[in-house]
Amino acid sequence: MDAKLLSRIDLNLLVALQALLEERSVTKAAERLFITQPAMSKTLQRLRELFDDPLFIRSGRGLVPTPRAVGLEKQLPLLLSSVVDLVMQSQFDPLTYEGEICIMTAEFIAVQVMPALTQRFIENAPFMSLRVRGESDGKARSLEDGTLDFAIEISRPYSDEYHVTPLGYFTPAVWMRAVHPLADKEKLTLKEMLEYPFIQYSLLRSGSSTAAETRFDRQLRKHGLKRKKALVTAQLMTAMDALWQTDCLMMATMHDLKIEGETYGIVRKPYPEELEFDSTVPVVLVQHARTIKSPAHQWVKQQIVGIVRDLQEKAKQASRPR
Repeated sequence: MDAKLLSRIDLNLLVALQALLEERSVTKAAERLFITQPAMSKTLQRLRELFDDPLFIRSGRGLVPTPRAVGLEKQLPLLLSSVVDLVMQSQFDPLTYEGEICIMTAEFIAVQVMPALTQRFIENAPFMSLRVRGESDGKARSLEDGTLDFAIEISRPYSDEYHVTPLGYFTPAVWMRAVHPLADKEKLTLKEMLEYPFIQYSLLRSGSSTAAETRFDRQLRKHGLKRKKALVTAQLMTAMDALWQTDCLMMATMHDLKIEGETYGIVRKPYPEELEFDSTVPVVLVQHARTIKSPAHQWVKQQIVGIVRDLQEKAKQASRPR
């Protein structure tokens, strides 16, 4: 690309040339572009200098294009149309859009949101594909460079580079199998809970171990307490199978994994009152500022927000007394 040559070209000159080619008249072209006739004459002179060609010759019928102008007449409409398409955002149609959307989220959120999102893609955006990743340390960089489009996670402080959409709240809960010795208790105490081993399900970072602290571990430490972790895993089905087959406890939330909870006969209990904790954990949808104006990203965000709202409404209805 010859940047020096391009810097000499005024796009308005090409627009004026198109008007002259269509009108074959300096006066009519000037009226069409809402400028004076002398201004259009000066523009024609600049065009002649730019192309090093007379472009138009005066005759009794008006302006007659030179062979160079005739050649330009064939190329110019497509060129100007391409410039308009480049500058103006084209109408987004999910039915014809082709591309991939990558979302990073914890598995306990993914199993609730992604099946419904996949179905919406199939029905409304058949050429758009969905890729889901687990949490990782490179999330911020991935959002910036475009290898990641969204992250769904527990809310935290964010810089101005990121746009955050609240999705709702999760209520912390203690999970156990239906035949667990504590399953019939309305309220749990810390002493009772710590008599049993725990399963810690989380999407682990490289090098994580049973010693890795969670929010629950930090709360226990404030009381001078510690729990026994029998299993730490990033595999959801492994965690659920172990919970179902043992008297382990698992820290999760009150409404997530509804289908899995029913399949495995899981009982959910509120946190013990001795612990200080937020009764609701805010979850947000995060995207980089570079995608805010993207129609495709706006559409996907609308789908995710709609799905989460549907899930929350179903959870409310399920919790109402019958």
